[in-house]
Amino acid sequence: MTDPGVIGLGVLVLAALLVGVSKTAISGVGALSVALFAAVLPAKESTGALLPLLLVGDVVAVRAYRRHADWPALLRLLPSVAAGVLIGAVFVARTDDAVVRRTIGALLLTIVLHHLWRRTRERRAVTPTEGAKAAPARRQRRAQALFFGLVAGFATMVANAGGPAMSLYLLTSGLSMLGFLGTGAWFFLIVNLFKLPFSLALGLLTPPALALDAALALAVLVGAFLGRACVHRIDQALFEKLVLAFTALSSLNLLLQ
Repeated sequence: MTDPGVIGLGVLVLAALLVGVSKTAISGVGALSVALFAAVLPAKESTGALLPLLLVGDVVAVRAYRRHADWPALLRLLPSVAAGVLIGAVFVARTDDAVVRRTIGALLLTIVLHHLWRRTRERRAVTPTEGAKAAPARRQRRAQALFFGLVAGFATMVANAGGPAMSLYLLTSGLSMLGFLGTGAWFFLIVNLFKLPFSLALGLLTPPALALDAALALAVLVGAFLGRACVHRIDQALFEKLVLAFTALSSLNLLLQ
């Protein structure tokens, strides 16, 4: 495994801290953790090293928000996520680090722009009657679950970057902040456990990476505590803006590396 050096280790500690914050407060900052790990370590190597830290954060988040999950929204998503993970595993096996970074960056930026366009169109549209909009709404939910599930599964397998796609799916589902956090907590615990065997088979998770994770795990727990302490002080509108802003910044960082 590449030696990160003293400065690099400091960057990784910050990234681990942000993992904890993302799991219990502002999920968008999790994309920054991906970018910071990829800046210090080779992209594929960084993917394996980050996964155990994400699982630590997932366990903490599930303990904190387990009662707030929207299971129908979650179950709609899981089949397409599994397909996305399988596609991502094939992609990782056949591409280099530069392609991995730029592909994820392009995907994330496209999702943010699509979400902003959709919100603008909804504000300008005339509200339809309940009967007229019920069937299209169901079809739209299924289409969104398919699209965001594939993107989230692919992105999480390739670079642990499924968070932004999942965040945007939950935002479009109209969940409250606690519903957002609870559904996301269960989603990522399930998905990260599902992709663990693939990461091992691809050689992304190595003994040196596990040793590094052992040193960084405390920072994840500290970040989770800080996030839990501040989450109730963030209003819903600000929460959504922060998720979108951090997602956009992270996608640009991956594209420009």
